[in-house]
Amino acid sequence: MNLNTGIPNQLKINKEKCETLQQARAQIDSIDQAITELIGLRQYYVDQAVRFKRTIQDVQSPERVEIVIEKIRELATKNGVDPLLMEKIYREMIQHFIQRELKEIRP
Repeated sequence: MNLNTGIPNQLKINKEKCETLQQARAQIDSIDQAITELIGLRQYYVDQAVRFKRTIQDVQSPERVEIVIEKIRELATKNGVDPLLMEKIYREMIQHFIQRELKEIRP
């Protein structure tokens, strides 16, 4: 993991054309590792953010959710990824983190 950018070093490697199914799968496995690390890093900062939230409304914050979703859709489009797919993934992840945060602020 590159500590300066939060981006795993493996992701900085240029795309390579695979000559075999095994090569493609190995690259996919590396990407899955990086995605998992990044989600773990995101979870760490969500856990940090909950310390500053006092109410259920602070946690659920639908306005913030929509801001994040809009940014993700824009990033997806810019990077040639289906924005609907990214929206679905992020909505699911955000809901998971909201439930996690609610456990922290409820008595």
